[in-house]
Amino acid sequence: MAKDFNKFMSQLQETNQTLDFFCDFDKISQNVEDIKLSLCMLNSLIGSTDMRKSVETIWKRDKSAFNVMNILIAVRSEGKKKVLDSLGNCVVLDSLFESIDGVMEFLDNTGLTEIFQSKKIKDLVDYVFGIETGLDTNARKNRSGHVMEGMVARILEKNGIRFRQEVYSSEWPEITKVLGDDEKRFDFVVKTKDKTYLIEVNFYSGGGSKLNEVARSYSDIAPKINSVSGFEFVWITDGIGWNSAKNKLQEAYSIIPSVYNLTNISSFIEGLKG
Repeated sequence: MAKDFNKFMSQLQETNQTLDFFCDFDKISQNVEDIKLSLCMLNSLIGSTDMRKSVETIWKRDKSAFNVMNILIAVRSEGKKKVLDSLGNCVVLDSLFESIDGVMEFLDNTGLTEIFQSKKIKDLVDYVFGIETGLDTNARKNRSGHVMEGMVARILEKNGIRFRQEVYSSEWPEITKVLGDDEKRFDFVVKTKDKTYLIEVNFYSGGGSKLNEVARSYSDIAPKINSVSGFEFVWITDGIGWNSAKNKLQEAYSIIPSVYNLTNISSFIEGLKG
């Protein structure tokens, strides 16, 4: 087992990131499109010599245009972000957009008034596209898991293996019984004539406490699932991040019979075909 584990560790990949990993331009474009009309109205503030008068003009026409201004400072407030106003009061950021005075306070105190008047921004639609691209990088951590799921899905499809994704444990009363009250969602389910495989996949390019938690969790649920006739827990994981949690992974590796990475997943596929 130790020799096999060392081989498993030596096969872990440094990254699973392809070029489409970094930015989800479809989502970015849609986010901008959703507020494009408001941004076009706010474009009239660029180069204004009398900012308050320009704000008042937009306010009379469509004051809701100001509701999108939080994105101009790269904030998705959604009514929750709180700030200190000019009087030192703690207020919800979006509440500043409920009056002309509030809008002016936002523009002046964020520095946007100077930015607009000096024309350092030429077009708010293009400007917000850049902001959205920057904000989208925050989603990369979650995307890494989705990329791994996509890779496993393509491997299964290529080999003609039928599967379902994101299936809840409540579908099987016998599994619910052994797992207890906590409902579990499995990334993949593959059903053959002899067995139902409940599969979890993940990829870790960096370390962190989460890796230990994941290894402990799977070490706990795998024996429970495997104790049910006709079911087997399978864990497909990869990434050099496991080097930081090698001991806990080795412990899980010794407990869970079916642990694979992207290199040796072929042996699992062959077993499914057999």
